[in-house]
Amino acid sequence: MRPLPVLVAVSLVVSLGACGGNDDGGGPSTAGRLPLTGQTADKVPHRGALVVKVDNSASARPQVGLDQADLVVEELVEGGLTRLAVFFHSRLPVVVGPVRSLRTSDIGIVAPTGGVLAASGGARVARRAVDAAGVDTVLPPNAAFSRDSARRAPYNLMLRPGSLGATLSEVDPPADYLPWGTTASPSPAARAVRVATVRFSPGRTVTWRYDGRGGWSRTPNLAPADHDFVPDTVLVLRVRTRDAGYRDPAGNPVPETVFAGSGDALLLHAGSAVQGRWSKQGTSGPITLTDGGGAALRVPPGHTWIALVPERGSVSAA
Repeated sequence: MRPLPVLVAVSLVVSLGACGGNDDGGGPSTAGRLPLTGQTADKVPHRGALVVKVDNSASARPQVGLDQADLVVEELVEGGLTRLAVFFHSRLPVVVGPVRSLRTSDIGIVAPTGGVLAASGGARVARRAVDAAGVDTVLPPNAAFSRDSARRAPYNLMLRPGSLGATLSEVDPPADYLPWGTTASPSPAARAVRVATVRFSPGRTVTWRYDGRGGWSRTPNLAPADHDFVPDTVLVLRVRTRDAGYRDPAGNPVPETVFAGSGDALLLHAGSAVQGRWSKQGTSGPITLTDGGGAALRVPPGHTWIALVPERGSVSAA
């Protein structure tokens, strides 16, 4: 599909106070379950999901707007680095960024939401693939984007999601992104874990530590405390990767994460871990999870960080 234009919304801006966000363009709201967190809420915005590509290299410091996200997906890109696909639905930040380019990997990540992908651009082959997959995009030039003069290019492109209010209201709300549960405990098969090490590549390893208060903190972390995303759950999914068929400007081959099929899974929640399997039929299919015994594995309601780790990477927890 073609990139979506910016539409000017005439709507009531609802301040979120200390949260620092806004709730523009949500349309009528009803009580129910938030599809990207599994939490019940008195007001579920009637708008589509917004997924923003955010740089995750040292040059991105400080990342902003992650604290307003419902869910974050970390994916491998060229050079052994990773980027973030940051999901917004229940609330929108004032500003999020720095925004970077899309990849063909984003099709399987974004398509299940039926929402809008915001990025700085992308290689021609990648943009054609995303369009052919029917994923709506918002790209510059667009009034929702601006450059931060305090940062250096290309790490200075920022997005104001409130400017996309009317665009998001024209997209259907997402379905449940994960198989949400109703209890705090993910599975009776859970074992105690305090630290997990996730290795995407020789150049990208993330250490997750349970903070003892229900959240998981990560190292390295590029977001300041007031803009950080501290997940209740970390879901590590082992995925197949392949050559995307093009190279970046530096000549590095671009990998593509194949977010379809099945693979091993590790769910971290409340100081515990459950090993299992994930499966997903096609790029737009829902994610299903099972534990080691083959029983359905449910994700506790809350904020989730999904790490799409290549099969050649590694995961350990203790």
